[in-house]
Amino acid sequence: MATKTESIRARIEPELKHKVEAILDKLGLNQTEAIRLFYNQIVINEGLPFEVKIPNRETAKAIRDTEKGIGLTHYENVEDMFKDLGI
Repeated sequence: MATKTESIRARIEPELKHKVEAILDKLGLNQTEAIRLFYNQIVINEGLPFEVKIPNRETAKAIRDTEKGIGLTHYENVEDMFKDLGI
C-alpha cells in the first residue's frame, strides 16, 4: 500500500458535517475512511460513482412534492400495497 502523505482540507456547514458523522458512525467509518472510499470509487468508475445532473422541471416538482408529502400513498401493510399494485 502506498504511503499516505497527502492531506485534504475542506470547509463545510456544521449541520451537514454532524449529520454525515452520525451516519458514518453507524456504518463504522470515520471521515478519513469515507473520503478514501469515495476517492477509490471515483478511480474505479473513472468518474463520480453516482449520476449528477440538474433535474428537469417535472422531476424537480416531483421531488418538492415528495418532500412535502404530496402524492404519497401509505399502506397499513405489505399485502394492501401489493393488492393496490395488482400484484
